[in-house]
Amino acid sequence: MPIERISFVKRSDGFSLYADERLVLSHSESAPFLFMGRGEARIAMHHGNFDIEDEIRELYPLAQWDLDADGELVRLWSEGGRWAVTIRPEIVEGRLVVHISRAGIVARDSLFEGEVRVRLSLPARPAEHVYGCGEQFSYFDLRGRKFPIWTSEQGVGRNKSTRVTLEADLADHAGGDYWWTFFPQPTFVSSDRYWVHMDSSAYSVFDFRRGTAHEVLCWELPAALVFGQAESMPAVLEDLTEYFGRQLLLPEWVYKGVILGIQGGTEVCQKKLDKARAAGVPVAGIWAQDWEGINITSFGQRLRWNWVWNPERYPSLDAAIKAWRTEGVRFLVYANCYVGKGWSLCEEAAAKGYLVKNAQGEDYYVDFGEFDAGIVDLTNPEAFYWYAQALARHIIEFGASGWMADFGEYLPTDAVLFDGTPALLAHNLWPALWARCNNEAVRLAGAEGEVLYFMRAGFTGSQRWCPMMWAGDQNVDWSNDDGLPSAVRAALGLAMSGHGLHHSDIGGYTTLFGMRRTKELFMRWAEQAAFSPLMRTHEGNRPAENWQFDSDEETLAHLARMGRVHVLLADYLKACVAENAARGMPVMRPLFLHYPEDEQAWTIDNEYLFGADLLVAPVIVEGARERTVHFPGDVWLDFWTGEPIWESRLAGDLIVKAPMGKPPVFVRADSPWKDLLRSVSNLVP
Repeated sequence: MPIERISFVKRSDGFSLYADERLVLSHSESAPFLFMGRGEARIAMHHGNFDIEDEIRELYPLAQWDLDADGELVRLWSEGGRWAVTIRPEIVEGRLVVHISRAGIVARDSLFEGEVRVRLSLPARPAEHVYGCGEQFSYFDLRGRKFPIWTSEQGVGRNKSTRVTLEADLADHAGGDYWWTFFPQPTFVSSDRYWVHMDSSAYSVFDFRRGTAHEVLCWELPAALVFGQAESMPAVLEDLTEYFGRQLLLPEWVYKGVILGIQGGTEVCQKKLDKARAAGVPVAGIWAQDWEGINITSFGQRLRWNWVWNPERYPSLDAAIKAWRTEGVRFLVYANCYVGKGWSLCEEAAAKGYLVKNAQGEDYYVDFGEFDAGIVDLTNPEAFYWYAQALARHIIEFGASGWMADFGEYLPTDAVLFDGTPALLAHNLWPALWARCNNEAVRLAGAEGEVLYFMRAGFTGSQRWCPMMWAGDQNVDWSNDDGLPSAVRAALGLAMSGHGLHHSDIGGYTTLFGMRRTKELFMRWAEQAAFSPLMRTHEGNRPAENWQFDSDEETLAHLARMGRVHVLLADYLKACVAENAARGMPVMRPLFLHYPEDEQAWTIDNEYLFGADLLVAPVIVEGARERTVHFPGDVWLDFWTGEPIWESRLAGDLIVKAPMGKPPVFVRADSPWKDLLRSVSNLVP
């Protein structure tokens, strides 16, 4: 249902802008659409954690208005004309684009970057549900809360009422809050079957707390607001992902099994690979993040941050990669957008003038926790190309089939960039630039469709350049905001922001303040991962303190079982990935995408549809051997037995058994994939 016409309706006290029959903007002198003014911000960064304070100095309603004679342009201004803008709507490819331009002259000659404040108000309904704003970990339905749009470290704990968050704050200002995220985005999707994107990379706050208005505070005048609409929620996502771009198909080898996270050298990789395969684990790859060397800090085992093979730690790795590949096992590595000071890549970048500068024109080195690193200036075309070439040469041409493309959130707001973009505006853009650089590396190596990189950070545009997201550094626990439950919620939220391929570290990553990954947590996380686009383990930041995939035979057998399920689902999963590439339908889907008439489905964030035909209700509570499952209105068969478990065409809840190794998963009875999906459990002992 593309937008076909736009119209202004004048009233005695203001105007309304309609897209077809939908009200998209409303303005009056008593309730202005737009305010402008000044604010004073204080921003402090510590290891990627940002403290942001904003004091509004003035904010004037642009209450005065007039409509030009052609009815195509609106002028808004504040009393006295100090602040003024023009609004010009147009239809572009079936979407409404409302261009916003400054028209007035402010009292002072200029405003320093980051001082402008703009508040926008969009119509809303009290019963409306809202999703998106990037990857949100604590809440799926965003209604009733506000969400700052700023890429940063995810935060440890992410809930100010928990002990872990408090300890992280006290130890390193790293406790975070519910809105902290690697991947924010100034976009939201409404249950009323429309979506809105704000064209700005500035810091902003989306506020969904008012019943009749969605409000946005932005640190610049956005270039435009983009509105899309459709007749159904799947069609809304199809339109949104067409606008942003979609992920491509995954390489064939990805579907062959589990990617094992292993560290410690070539010999360790071989021993753990042999042990896993002997236990029946289908192994698609080895992911060794320490291939370039390690750096031990108080946080735990860190990496050297020089994305070049370290033959001392990984002797004969080049030969091993070739041998593993003949056995159907790919090798994956690690890289990020920073280069460790004192190592070869950093020194080469510095010599060429390719690092981001500080205000004095010197190379800007960032403290990453007991070591410093430079930032390759991705706004410099020569630096961008140099780094893409380095990744292609040292990773792909070396023989690796993929890598974790980590970080992207740490650009300091006082940095000086090659192309002159203020760092305050480039900060949110940086993860998308980093994604594009990785994409360029793949292109330079001629490895499209063959290698896979995955990222945790993102912003507008990442959809086009990043083939796979991962949920970042979850705690090795069951906590709602930062443990296993948050990884499921993050996938659903990111799906509604236009990125449909998502997975998480099996077992989580962050091990601090007395946390330890337990056997049960690892096994339940592996169950959830079997019904996701990618299965990958991680040892965590303190491997010796965490339960690992090979810590005992039962765990290995469990991983083998879930890995076989994942492999046997390959044809179905490939079809889901293809649907994401063609239509933007995410692999892990909110229930309401296919069951919009089920009111409860609009708020569920602890179960999901895996494609259209599998209902997955992962066990996310420690010690649970049963759980309540919400069944949307359809007939559902138990995935493991084939027996009907929900035969009502009405939606409802049922408590079901959830033994270890058989998580609650259900097949839609009239699925065209029913025979394949039902055969999987028969083939898994």
